Amino acid sequence: MSDHLSISEFLLPLNLHEISLDEGYKDGQLGKIIDVYQDQFPDLDEAQLVIVGCGEQRGSGMIGKESQAPEAIRRQLYQLFYWHTDIHIADIGNVKAGASYTDSYAALRMVVRELVNDNKLVIILGGSHDLTLGQYHAYADNRRAVEASCVDALIDLNIDSPFRHENFLMEMLTGEPNYIRHYNHIGFQSYFVHPRMLETMDKLRFDCFRVGHVKDSIEEMEPVIRNSSFLSFDISAIANAYAPSSRISPNGFTGEEACQLMRFAGMSPMISSIGIYGYNPQHDRDELTARQISHMLWYILDGRSRGTREASLDEKDSFNEFHMAFAEVETVFLQSKKTGRWWMQLPDKQFIACSYKDYLLASSNEIPERWLRAQERS
Repeated sequence: MSDHLSISEFLLPLNLHEISLDEGYKDGQLGKIIDVYQDQFPDLDEAQLVIVGCGEQRGSGMIGKESQAPEAIRRQLYQLFYWHTDIHIADIGNVKAGASYTDSYAALRMVVRELVNDNKLVIILGGSHDLTLGQYHAYADNRRAVEASCVDALIDLNIDSPFRHENFLMEMLTGEPNYIRHYNHIGFQSYFVHPRMLETMDKLRFDCFRVGHVKDSIEEMEPVIRNSSFLSFDISAIANAYAPSSRISPNGFTGEEACQLMRFAGMSPMISSIGIYGYNPQHDRDELTARQISHMLWYILDGRSRGTREASLDEKDSFNEFHMAFAEVETVFLQSKKTGRWWMQLPDKQFIACSYKDYLLASSNEIPERWLRAQERS
């Protein structure tokens, strides 16, 4: 039996009557497979993926401590069919709401830190987007610099806002001590973002990708996400037609594109936690947003199942190796024979995730922007 019982004091068990179907689950549905915290805390030794809910929403100005978002998402997720039998899943219930939302951050931080340090992939069902702070501090506690990625229609740096979910990035990106080595913002919508904010992000060497750019070549986000330690996804990035609870914009990612980004996250060997935030069931229609999020979770499983079959970079026989020089710089590109994914070597001999497009640019004696940005940050 593992020692994960230490985190159970921060958690409430699930009441399956609130989320299960009247007729129960069929053989093969996730509801019959997931090891759920009900009467006793599950043994997590065999679990590779651990789900935890955190309905804290006071940081978005909502009255009442907790959203029912995690339950609504589970209600849809548990009905989906379990294809990835190599992935063992546990659901450890919900983080207890604290006296203040910062107390809830602290509890989430403790739970995520314990699980990440035990090499679990943690899926956080939020709650408002400011819970990303609890997710980040789970890594900061280890005093190791990390790369973070956030999918959001807005860039939450609005220091004039009284609401935490609109300005939490200020603390995450500039607080001291700081352990953000690099930050990627995926899917921002230009008309919501002041141009000077983007200039500031660029000066900090952070990468921001406009939603149109991402939609045009979504495969270019795979190496961005693959290099990250954790991912935070605000459902405001999804167009209202695909997620009715997302009321910020009629534009954004389609449901399929959101699933594709989550598949990339699941495939990443670096990512150890993924948070999905900003879902408000009161604004949903027929739980369609909850269904959308449940499909995104299914694609995390799909990605993780595929990602576990990837060879490590020191297994030379599993990769095609290409030596080349561009702009008088000698480097090496690796392509996985199993998945087709690419890596490129920096001058310090470290490899970073890249794309086939980067390889083609280098082959044409052009410096890939990804290589250049990585060098600027080193």
